[in-house]
Amino acid sequence: MRHTDRIERPMGPSGFRGHSGFLDGQILVAMPGMEDTRFARAVIYVCAHSEEGAMGIIINQPAVKVDFPQLLVQLDVIAKDDIIRLPDKAGSMQVLKGGPVETGRGFVLHSNDFFIDNSTLPIDKGISLTATVDILRAIAKGSGPDRAVLALGYAGWSAGQLEAEMQNNGWLNVPAEPSLIFDSRLESKYERAVHTMGIDLGRLSTQSGRA
Repeated sequence: MRHTDRIERPMGPSGFRGHSGFLDGQILVAMPGMEDTRFARAVIYVCAHSEEGAMGIIINQPAVKVDFPQLLVQLDVIAKDDIIRLPDKAGSMQVLKGGPVETGRGFVLHSNDFFIDNSTLPIDKGISLTATVDILRAIAKGSGPDRAVLALGYAGWSAGQLEAEMQNNGWLNVPAEPSLIFDSRLESKYERAVHTMGIDLGRLSTQSGRA
């Protein structure tokens, strides 16, 4: 997997940057009938949604064979010998497979106690997105956000595409909670996201795309 030396602010489909939209700050849960295997049982936090398209981060798929401390070394954020000096939070930080688009770019979802001018995108309910390497430097120094996850890549939809997929019973949207986004128990996030709406998993296939 290729990693760039700069993590830029995300630009979704059609070039929009976080315009206000109906699903901003909500979670998409893949329905059992999802035809795209890349999104089977996916739980996606929607970072931006507008009439121009949407972008989000898959929060329940781990990045394969990617270690956060080693990633910091690859990006020249720290020297290899400094790995042992990383704060506990940095040493154990999760790296997620954020989506199939631009998998060489990193996106940090984090609590809103950290902000970089012209780089941090506040989303909803105390959740922000920062996509510059500066946040990685801060995390490595122990001065980053209280809660954070790093995602490689993102999920993107062109204008009207997400709405069409929801109408075709591809996604269910549910409210997002920080505890679900930052929880390290990835394997149970799908079930927990569904249960927040009191929905029986066995009946998902008959539900409409909008809760």
